Amino acid sequence: MSWLKNALLDKKTEIVIFSSTAIALYGYDQGMMSLINTNEDYLETMGIAEENPLVGVIVSVYYLGTAVGAILASYLADLRGRKPSIFVCLATTSLGNLIMFLSGLGFSKGAMSMMFLGRIIMGLGVGGIDAVIPVYSSELNSDGGRGKALAQEFQSNIFGLNMAFAINLFITIALGKSNQWSWRIPIAVMQVYPVLLLAFIYRLPETPRWFISKEKEKDAHEALVDIYGEDEAKEKFDGLKSAYKEESGKPVGYGDMLSPKGSQFHPTVVTVMGQVNQALTGYGAVSVYGPQIFELLGFQVRTSEYLTLGNYVSYFFLMTFAWMFIDVVGRRILMVGGAFSISICFAILTVLGGLAANSDNLGIPNLAVSIPGTVVLYIATGAFGIGWLSEVWLIPTEIFPSTARAQGAAVSVVIWGFANFAVTLLTPIGFNNLNYWLFLVFAATNLFAGLWTWLYSPETGGRSFEENQSFFEDAKDHNTWRVSKINKGEFKHMPKGEKDGEEGESTPLLGGLLSSS
Repeated sequence: MSWLKNALLDKKTEIVIFSSTAIALYGYDQGMMSLINTNEDYLETMGIAEENPLVGVIVSVYYLGTAVGAILASYLADLRGRKPSIFVCLATTSLGNLIMFLSGLGFSKGAMSMMFLGRIIMGLGVGGIDAVIPVYSSELNSDGGRGKALAQEFQSNIFGLNMAFAINLFITIALGKSNQWSWRIPIAVMQVYPVLLLAFIYRLPETPRWFISKEKEKDAHEALVDIYGEDEAKEKFDGLKSAYKEESGKPVGYGDMLSPKGSQFHPTVVTVMGQVNQALTGYGAVSVYGPQIFELLGFQVRTSEYLTLGNYVSYFFLMTFAWMFIDVVGRRILMVGGAFSISICFAILTVLGGLAANSDNLGIPNLAVSIPGTVVLYIATGAFGIGWLSEVWLIPTEIFPSTARAQGAAVSVVIWGFANFAVTLLTPIGFNNLNYWLFLVFAATNLFAGLWTWLYSPETGGRSFEENQSFFEDAKDHNTWRVSKINKGEFKHMPKGEKDGEEGESTPLLGGLLSSS
């Protein structure tokens, strides 16, 4: 058992476990709200009907909180460090969750306002976590292992989704949809995540790169020693210091990122479109409104809930292929292939949804439509997990210089927040008005996502941060953003051959852990 004890006490292992658990927070919220939305006591407490658009507003307002939280957290992460920012975000998440739990408990007047407040505050915290954790993880990982590390962390996101939905479902079965504890207990259980992480965060190191950027060289060296030991720390310290000197004269602000003439405008557009396209896949809506989608395929309510749980379990296991392939075939191939696969699946679901809606008139048995529809939806969910869940969070951490990495991640979360706000707000309206034709809308948006990615998103896997940044410099020289026309299409695929390995920004900080996992 000594090997297990050493592994659990290993600083690299602790960082991966912490980051994965933090990312699971977002998944838990999606699984939690998917059944709360249909709880009779919840709807009565909020004073709304299930078809009321306010159901979607309560879900989606959370994403507005994430957008603001990402900006505030990234600012704090650059000013005070990644760890203090993560701590504040976890505390904020815990507070928002508590307010949600107390909404309407023993009173009815103001229950909806209190729920709105709790959703927004929790969004502030989770948005900050989603902005800072990928940066924290990326700054501690190797060029060849960044994708695998983040994909593994996002697999834990799906674990959170499964955990929340399973708890919600089984408590609902036990207590019934008219019992208030059927929706309050899943909210309360979520407190486990931020509380445990707050108790554990003191054990983790600040990223040496942040210390170097603040000229706290002694602290940077101590952090490296904490992670590696004295022997390796000196070499890595010299490399990081050298990289910082190269970038220290190139400060980057949001103006450089948002202005068309700014030095970081091109990578910012790639970041923005990555999140927009992920939202256009429709899987934010599938995660939150899963049971309603299975009902469109002709299943009864309880059967739809079981099938939704099965879809989430399948989702979790299929995510294994994401971290197996993301650093082998690259981000682009998975994203493009995922988008086109999802598009085909949604086109098939449109046909099957139409057959299910008219099965009585056509004389078609329900199962003849609903079973193939379930298989297709499971395939589409797996394609999203493999191709789109982690990639759009990973790319922003790979294409910006260290002086803009936190801001880049913040922009990513802001766009994710606004895009998912729109999708989760409009999806219930779409269900009520478009019915199964909503699937055809998602088929078209996925087609667009795949095409845009193929044309304009560079392959960032297997390259150092500096190499990825050189793509955008070369794009200026070629006067085009088309990946195929820059450097003879070199960034259409992963680099060929082995890299010699460099110090500085390309130094693997958690490479040993990743190569052995």
